[in-house]
Amino acid sequence: MSRTIHRLKAVAVAQMNKPGLYADGGGLYLQITPAGVRSWLFRYMRNGKARGMGLGPLHTITLSKARVKAHECREMLLAGADPLEVKKEAQHAQRLDDAKAFSFRDCATSYHLAHKDGWKNKKHADQWTNTLSTYAYPIIGDLPIASVDVGLVMKILEPIWRTKSETASRLRGRIESVVDWATARGFRTGENPARWKGHLDHLLMSRSAANKVVHHPALPYSDVAKFIVDVRQQEGFAKQALELLILTASRTSEVLNATWDEVNLDLAIWTIPAARMKAGREHRVPLSQHACEILRNQLALRKGQQRDADADYVFPGRKSSQPLSNMALLQLLKRMNRSDLTVHGFRSTFRDWAGECTNHPRETAEAALAHTVKDKTEAAYARGDLFEKRRVLMSDWSTFCTSAAEQRAS
Repeated sequence: MSRTIHRLKAVAVAQMNKPGLYADGGGLYLQITPAGVRSWLFRYMRNGKARGMGLGPLHTITLSKARVKAHECREMLLAGADPLEVKKEAQHAQRLDDAKAFSFRDCATSYHLAHKDGWKNKKHADQWTNTLSTYAYPIIGDLPIASVDVGLVMKILEPIWRTKSETASRLRGRIESVVDWATARGFRTGENPARWKGHLDHLLMSRSAANKVVHHPALPYSDVAKFIVDVRQQEGFAKQALELLILTASRTSEVLNATWDEVNLDLAIWTIPAARMKAGREHRVPLSQHACEILRNQLALRKGQQRDADADYVFPGRKSSQPLSNMALLQLLKRMNRSDLTVHGFRSTFRDWAGECTNHPRETAEAALAHTVKDKTEAAYARGDLFEKRRVLMSDWSTFCTSAAEQRAS
């Protein structure tokens, strides 16, 4: 560090434009880049290494102000502090202060915008935000991201960890991602309160323990034929949707969101795209004679209303642009005084019938339910979808389901 200081003159500094470093003394330099940018630089030695710290541009920081800043830096060095590290800490503290106005909801929205285009389908993107809106935002949505701690995360997760374990697990992961994003952006510091391994795994039971199989109330297969007779006596679109769901052993969302471009009545095939399947794979559903009759009735109804039958929902809601609500199926069961049942339970009814009343192979029944083969070795060999075998199985199931209705009709 030079022994003399205040070498530069303000008038001369204002006229300097040749690239280079011009010493004022005491570690203060005027720096002019080849592009003509003029700024102040404080240079010093720290632990045997040369370091430099910018003090600001000449058009904002005058010579006298730059000297004051350089003097403060020399005082820090004399006290044993590193001016550059002090500056970084001050900037970080300012970012944390700014983050107090940046809420968890703000961070989640920013994270979603940054990543949604990389997600496989729109449904996943919607579920991502809907899950946070339902469970996280009421508790931490408007809180500063820096204040989200373990206690708040537990307040969100504990009420649903046992009863909705899969949803809770996904929710935890999404909160963790938002907090990691905020940490990477400098809006908070410290451990991620939603981290599982070595953290929440000590506070919550394992997912395998919490994720016990929930047996949906299901109709005994011996009663299904009579049940369909009762369904056909009901009013509205819901009865058609429920019967098709039973005859195809499909999930509620698969049936209600079905569109006419997925259905080929000539080939008696309903092809559900991968984006609408739980396993993320396209699923071909063989349609029995009775299933085709339901769809033809729906098609005739849609054409009678002079709507484009090739581009809308098979089971439209009150607005043709929206599908029938799953509440419509639940209300149908309620009107039938069968609130003891769940719509999803009819898949169990089908599986019980296939296992106990037929000689169809287990893998055929599982394929009909679009279940993923969990055994990796078995999955490596199970490359087909057993479609023709499933066609026979679903025809037998349809006959079993509609036998009582056909007898009553005759």
